[in-house]
Amino acid sequence: MVLNKGDTVGIIALSGDCDRDKVQKSEKFFEGLGYNVKLSKNIYDSCRYLAGSDEVKLSELEEFYQDNDIKLILCARGGYGAIRLINQINYDVIKANPKPLCGYSDATALLLMIYKKTGIINYHSPMACSDFANMETLENETAEYFFNAINSERVCYTGEKVYKSGCAKGILWGGNLSTVVSLCGQDFIPEKKFVFFTEDLNEPVYKIDKMFQQLLNIEQFKNNCTGIVLGDFLDVDNEKWLEEYFSELSNRITIPIVSGFRITHREEKITLPIGAEAEINDLELRITHKS
Repeated sequence: MVLNKGDTVGIIALSGDCDRDKVQKSEKFFEGLGYNVKLSKNIYDSCRYLAGSDEVKLSELEEFYQDNDIKLILCARGGYGAIRLINQINYDVIKANPKPLCGYSDATALLLMIYKKTGIINYHSPMACSDFANMETLENETAEYFFNAINSERVCYTGEKVYKSGCAKGILWGGNLSTVVSLCGQDFIPEKKFVFFTEDLNEPVYKIDKMFQQLLNIEQFKNNCTGIVLGDFLDVDNEKWLEEYFSELSNRITIPIVSGFRITHREEKITLPIGAEAEINDLELRITHKS
């Protein structure tokens, strides 16, 4: 797709409740670049740790897809709540009104399920409150990565370490590891060959081991995954164990594993189109997305 000046970006709260100041700062950021912004009606709603009720979230999501003025839907923040929605979404409405959904962390559940059900390419990307609220101008690498990925047919990123050398091709697919694993029991894994990218935050190494093993125990995942691209695993309990685990994993499986990509909860992050054609060749990740 191409996002032109004057287009409308819809900012929607589908997970945790939002800070008013951050919402307004992210709105100001996009308006300052020449875009219009529409906020979901529940953007300031709060119910425990959620941005209001599931019913309103679902209604707003459907309305955003049916609103022809909105060209791109941006998640306000992560936290928790997206997985509560996945079996209640009207995917026929989304398929009939294709446009990308953008976000990361908890939004991974929606990015993957919408891609699975509709084939629409979504973006693992920065979010409104988590990221764009902290940007004064476009002179920020995270923003540049975002707009470049949205508006370009091809992007290329470079990692830092090869655990297992090789070349792998397939669609690009993945996201936050614990959220991906939370989809187990759903029909969520691509039927096509795919390059799996992932990251996580505040997970001990044994859980990272367990989550990878849970995915690799699924035949469709194991058979269709052609390579693994690792982002950051922040605030783990033992960096040495994490390094040992990925080295061990690279010796147990036959596909390439590369790391050091800015797929992360940190401020600086790249944007990845889920469902676009991808190729890894040692440290290079090339992505082709024809809009």
